[in-house]
Amino acid sequence: MAFVEEEFFIDDDLDILDIVEFGFPRKIYNRTNHFEDLDNLTFFKRFRLTKNTVLHLLELIEVDFEYDNNLNNSVTPIDQLLAVLRFYASAGHLSTVSDFIGMDVSTASRIVAKVTRAIARLYPQFVKMLGPNDLIQAQTDFYRVVSFPRVIGCVDGTHIRIQSPGGEDPEVFRNRKGYFSINVQGICDANLTLLDVVARWPGSTNDSTIFNNSRIRRRFENNEFPNCLLLGDSGYIVRNYFLTPLLNPLLRNERLYNEAHIRSRNVIERCFGVWKRRFPVLAYGMRLKLNTVLQVIIATAVLHNLAKRMNEEEPPLPDDVNQEEVNYLIAIADIGDVPNINQNVHVNHFRDHLIRDYFSRL
Repeated sequence: MAFVEEEFFIDDDLDILDIVEFGFPRKIYNRTNHFEDLDNLTFFKRFRLTKNTVLHLLELIEVDFEYDNNLNNSVTPIDQLLAVLRFYASAGHLSTVSDFIGMDVSTASRIVAKVTRAIARLYPQFVKMLGPNDLIQAQTDFYRVVSFPRVIGCVDGTHIRIQSPGGEDPEVFRNRKGYFSINVQGICDANLTLLDVVARWPGSTNDSTIFNNSRIRRRFENNEFPNCLLLGDSGYIVRNYFLTPLLNPLLRNERLYNEAHIRSRNVIERCFGVWKRRFPVLAYGMRLKLNTVLQVIIATAVLHNLAKRMNEEEPPLPDDVNQEEVNYLIAIADIGDVPNINQNVHVNHFRDHLIRDYFSRL
């Protein structure tokens, strides 16, 4: 099962096999109070959110995983949440999380799956397309970038590394750069807020196919966003609401159109970069069950928008994460599609009309 935009399928299976210990005494862990003991900057670096935001998040989800008592040295809700945030801030090793928080690896596995599901359930509240009253402001925000009219969002795909999922046809998850991945479609506004995330397609799927089968395409074609545009790269098909750059601009107005398009579309690339640097596990990839990987993608999208809503700055990378390595992994996750040679003359006329009547006057 996988996330299908705004629909969620929850799997209660664990990410690794339970560790069953026969004949060994039970190990009791002494846990550090990281929330109280760490200063604000260190906490921000290690958990990627400020203490105020973590407390706000805990209020929203703790009912899903709090215990009725503290028998058997149970892990408190705050420690469960910090364990998961620490996992998102790491290179994807559960052993690192278990050592840091003070718990067994099998316990860390169960907590990552459980708390991730709780955060992902907040998706409809934090990741949503613009309402009718927000469209003009969104267009104004994009217009301020480089004077491109009517744009409310930019679309692109980014690849999240996974281990081979096994099964009957694992090769469908191998992308054109040779590694296994999920191709995640994201749409963001000019302020780098995610408006829509589709996390269910294997790495061999091209970006255009994902958009063609997405709910957001149907919503645009049902005229839910009148007089509004999306921008995407040349791997997509041109539509009367979706514009791509010209492949061979010759005239001045064509070059101006392409320049404005590229500079406006840069926001989605920046959004992916901010998202993955805040949660480096997205750059490194995950050695978890496929369903849990999809849930982590959705959960971190929720947290990215929560951080934007709380006006948080981008945190510095943790000390155990290499900046150059993360930037390199982010860069190679941008697997551009082969340009789509669109034969829809009528739709191309729409783009040509915009270039002729608007960009010729700039």
